[in-house]
Amino acid sequence: MYIQTTDRPLEILLVEDNPGDVRLTKEALMEARVRNNLQVVGDGIEAIAFLKREGKYGKARRPDLILLDLNLPGKDGREVLEQIKADRELKCIPIVVLTTSEADDDISKSYELHANCYISKPVDLDQFIKVVRSIEDFWLNIVKLPRE
Repeated sequence: MYIQTTDRPLEILLVEDNPGDVRLTKEALMEARVRNNLQVVGDGIEAIAFLKREGKYGKARRPDLILLDLNLPGKDGREVLEQIKADRELKCIPIVVLTTSEADDDISKSYELHANCYISKPVDLDQFIKVVRSIEDFWLNIVKLPRE
């Protein structure tokens, strides 16, 4: 059973350029009983603008958790991860790398850049939903996350 223990919805930033994966992630999170606000950006440049509250993201809430794809247009996920973890104000936001890559180099590099975990997206719809639910359960129900 999911129990929301905070007084506000948890803020999640999904950095994903694949509309199908965005839709599936939204569906899986909507089925959860934890209150959350999912914000979506489609590339790494937008992700950094969102996190730094630049331009149209001036009033964006700081996310409690970031779900980050590695293979993004413009600035890729590795660059985004590196930039976030090098930023004094952003580095404590947990980042879950959620990507199709199963390459050892991508896994190693993500952890070297201080990703909090690395998950390969399953191609099967039911398994993808199960993965998103497990991320939600672990990161939003079990782990204590820092607040802004």
